[in-house]
Amino acid sequence: MLRGLSLALLLSATPLGAAWAKTYALVVGVDAYPYEVSLDGAVKDARDVEGALQRAGVDQMAMFFDAAARKDDIRAAWNGFVGSAVKGDTIIFTYAGHGAQMPELVAGDEADGLDEFLQLPGFDRSRAAETDHEIIVDNELNAWFSEAEAKGVQVLFVSDSCHSGGMSRSFSGKTRLAQAVTVKLPPPSDEAVSGARVKEAQFRNVTVLAASLESQPSPEVIIGGEARGALSWSFARAVEGSADRNGDGQISRVELEDYVFANVKHQSEALQVPNFTPQLPRSEDEVVMALTRTATVAVEPGAKKTYKSVRETGWDGKLALSVEASDVLPENTGGTGVPYRWDAASGIFYTPNGDVAGEYIDAGMIQSVVNKFILLDFLKVMASQNPGTVSLTPQKDIYAGGDKISFDAPASGYKNMVVFNLANTGQVQLLDVQSEGTASVEFKLSNLQVVEPFGADHLIVISTNEPIDAIGAALASKNVDATTVLQLLSTRIDGTDTSVAIQPLYTREKL
Repeated sequence: MLRGLSLALLLSATPLGAAWAKTYALVVGVDAYPYEVSLDGAVKDARDVEGALQRAGVDQMAMFFDAAARKDDIRAAWNGFVGSAVKGDTIIFTYAGHGAQMPELVAGDEADGLDEFLQLPGFDRSRAAETDHEIIVDNELNAWFSEAEAKGVQVLFVSDSCHSGGMSRSFSGKTRLAQAVTVKLPPPSDEAVSGARVKEAQFRNVTVLAASLESQPSPEVIIGGEARGALSWSFARAVEGSADRNGDGQISRVELEDYVFANVKHQSEALQVPNFTPQLPRSEDEVVMALTRTATVAVEPGAKKTYKSVRETGWDGKLALSVEASDVLPENTGGTGVPYRWDAASGIFYTPNGDVAGEYIDAGMIQSVVNKFILLDFLKVMASQNPGTVSLTPQKDIYAGGDKISFDAPASGYKNMVVFNLANTGQVQLLDVQSEGTASVEFKLSNLQVVEPFGADHLIVISTNEPIDAIGAALASKNVDATTVLQLLSTRIDGTDTSVAIQPLYTREKL
């Protein structure tokens, strides 16, 4: 808990919406690795992205799942798209699966001496020299992208994989990190050599969206009860139209970046930070893709964007929970999917990802903690449609007792804002209310100190044009609980143009 809380991608000048512009999509997802630890959610991710792209009106697609993901076939599909595409068209290439590293193929090409590669199921590192035709090295991708660049074709590459690094939080799931190749492979292919001569800064029509920095792993986290990649999940929701904040039927690079950064943080519980290349948009009007056909977004000028109620998305208000060493069964449990876990003997409450979410949770507190996470799931669904922006400084995946942090919520374009904390004990702590008639200003808390009990707090910022006086009054009550807050939000702002920002804050005892 925190002392003091209760104090109050693409691209360029050619508009993709132009009648002649086409979008092609190459979608790869691999769970089943015969020679590697298999994954649980990569194919779900790829199929989710496939469906979202189809609904967005992509003109032509090629999909490769599990054993069908062979390099020659993927390369042939890429060749077909590049051959058919003309200047102003777009190729979207998404990959969900293992990534890994190996000694650089071209001497002096990499600052760290390592090449990154996408690992396809046919690669066996114990027979690396014989099976290296089933990896796609970063230099080879550069060569592929250069072919599209030469024709003036836009490229968006979305890589939900990882290469190196470690996490400081406990985590029981899998990461999309394969073991590094330590042996020197045979001489590189011609395209790997040519790709090594291409530097990212030279690309004018290529944008890369990666699940994390090279120095960070990409975990499979639990979303909707299933193991998923937070980047793929967020990208699919973005393409469905949720990233189209102004409702103009196009997703700009800025809209995609804002949406993906916020939702990867929400869905991964701040375990990862995505990475865009180039780091900054090339212009204010860069466009990722046009949303056409069945995409559920407003495309008429001046039309109002619509939002689903949380229950319309399938949320049922129940939490999947496994109880150990107790006969107590809290209300509103029985949800499906990978469960939260309460070990009554130790008092530890765990998230589905294996994180410690609360300590010293006894039978008298467990209902409050359950209610907190039901409310949090509700807020995450709202945030997936219209995410806000908040930040903690310094940025870490876990904070130790005694750490000092600052929390910042920038001023929004909405008339009303309410800020509160969902503590790891299940308590709801009001921080600020800005009502209509007062100027919307930045909200900032400085020099907060991490103290016991440790676990997971969640700082929430809700910005809306709907009246919030009743919500603020209830939150100001000393006895307000998560169930009351859920009822207020359900009846007053659910399904409205409301922005929700969530800042997970995981803490532990100083080691």
